Amino acid sequence: MKKCNNTSVGMIVRNNEEILIIERKKYPFGFACPAGHIEEGENALEAAKRELREEVGLEAKNLTILLERKKENRCRRDGGTFHNWTVFEVEASGKITESPDETKSVTWVSASELQKLSDRTSRYISGQIDEDSWIKSPGLEEVWDQFFKELKIL
Repeated sequence: MKKCNNTSVGMIVRNNEEILIIERKKYPFGFACPAGHIEEGENALEAAKRELREEVGLEAKNLTILLERKKENRCRRDGGTFHNWTVFEVEASGKITESPDETKSVTWVSASELQKLSDRTSRYISGQIDEDSWIKSPGLEEVWDQFFKELKIL
């Protein structure tokens, strides 16, 4: 298993009032903005461009850092109990193409749809939704629920 380097990037892409999210095919399950690890030899900007292209097929331009935070969040890689995140707002171009390896779906959501996903996340965290039900019909990935609240998107 690959070792976690504890550094990640996330990209918020907007289309007017909607935000692009993916449903993750792999752990950690949930809806999230395109995101991933900064690989060896990359900086955050390079990783953001690569991850956006890999996960949704879009080309990133005009990337602006919205926040940089250490977050306790689990990873499928060995040693991944936290990540030092850089979250960008990104203008993007191209045609959306789902990654067959990483995404179940890609969709644009409104603030009210994000709030519904956030509410589901709260119910999952409080134990009202079991793991099997979560995997079948998740809410926001916990770290993205936190980011959206910090950025006052939710």
